[in-house]
Parts: sequence; structure tokens; C-alpha cells
Amino acid sequence: MSNKNTPKRFVILISGRGSNMQSIVKMAKSRDDMEIAAVISHKSNSAGLVWAAEQGIATSELLHKSFASREAYDEALRDLVQSYQPDYVILAGFMRILTNVFIDPFAGKLVNIHPSLLPSFTGLDTHERALAEGVKVHGCTVHFVTPVLDEGPIIAQAIVPVLDGDDADMLAARVLSMEHQVYPAVIDYLTRDLLSVEGKTVVYKEAVKTRFVHAEL
Repeated sequence: MSNKNTPKRFVILISGRGSNMQSIVKMAKSRDDMEIAAVISHKSNSAGLVWAAEQGIATSELLHKSFASREAYDEALRDLVQSYQPDYVILAGFMRILTNVFIDPFAGKLVNIHPSLLPSFTGLDTHERALAEGVKVHGCTVHFVTPVLDEGPIIAQAIVPVLDGDDADMLAARVLSMEHQVYPAVIDYLTRDLLSVEGKTVVYKEAVKTRFVHAEL
């Protein structure tokens, strides 16, 4: 783990194109207090992994199909991630449910972004479900990961309008545009040691922006 005199090290886990990963990497390039130690994907030939390698970042594929059980995969993933000695592990579109085998060693250091305003619409198909329920606002949530899916302490949220005529793809694109704002902001807070977890609550050491609002609201 790094101290105050060395850059914070981040390992980012992705599944596909890694657009949130890219927004974080672009921020890191302009700073000397943070380092993207590695990008890891559980799928082969991920577009995001190709992009990360082009940026000179260490990359790895750890294919879940190669393992007999979810726990066996999580054990291998844990060991791989730990080999990079990260201060934080960032889930950026990592489409696997992690078990305690992986989560427990990174307690308070594992962060995810979920495409809904938690605690609403945990799990999958969040945009379709939001439209089906007729909600008027939607968004995304950055939170610490705990063993209970999508129920970890909330760090920050971004809010978007649900507009007449929206379909799931249109709503998803609007949410994604805000994800690219809120996630780098939270990574900045982590880099500067501005927050911590106490029980189920995030404690902020100074006032920071935790609610991001789309321009159309």
C-alpha cells in the first residue's frame, strides 16, 4: 500500500469497452498522485483492455470460463489483483458477482458504479426497469462494495431526467454521460484521502460534491 508521499495505486476491473475506465485513466495521466497499476478483464479481447495496453498500462485477462467455480475464480482474481499492491480496486463495468473470497480482502477499498439511484433497481436491466416503473428521474451510484449485492455504502450519485419518448438505450446513454463525471470525481476523493467508511456510512473529511445533476434537470 502507498503512503502519503507516493501515488495512490488503482487496479481497474472491466468486462468490455471500459468507457468509465478510460475516463479514469485520462484523469490519472494529468496527475502525479495517482497511478493506474493494471486493468484486468474477465473476457477475452475486451476493447477496453486493448485501449489500456495502448496507454502503456499493465493488462491481464483472467477468463472466468477457465475455472470450475465462482470461488475458484475469485481466489485467482484476488491473488492477481493483490500482486499489483493496489490502494483501491475499481469495478468499471465488471459484469460478475463477486464472492466474499474476493470482497473481504479489499474491504473499504473496493468501489463500484451501478447504473441506478440505489437502493432502487439493484441488479441488472436497470434502465428497462426504471422505464417500466415510470420514474421521473434515474441515474447512477458510486458505492463501496460489500457482500450484499449493490447495498454497500453510497459515496456519490448522479441524477438524470427520464424524458418522454425515452427507450432503454437513450436513457442508458444519458446515464453514462454522468457516470463519466461522477466516477473520476470519486477517484479524485479517494486519491486525496477525503473519505472513509464507518459502519454503513461514508464519512467525508471535507465538503465534496456528492450529488451530480444532468444539465436538463
